[in-house]
Amino acid sequence: MSSEQYLLEAKSALHQLLLGKAVRVVQKDGRRVEYTPADRRALEKYIQSLQSTRRAPASVN
Repeated sequence: MSSEQYLLEAKSALHQLLLGKAVRVVQKDGRRVEYTPADRRALEKYIQSLQSTRRAPASVN
């Protein structure tokens, strides 16, 4: 899976978390991580780390 796909998956997990879903699961490199509403900040940091490792600059809307 590419880093772009990981980023999309993580953003989707955050979206579901913000919609009130109890638990979201993200898998990367054979590792499974479950995020709960209490882990929102950790998920946001994960997304930031994925964004910082992307080769192409983020688009501006």
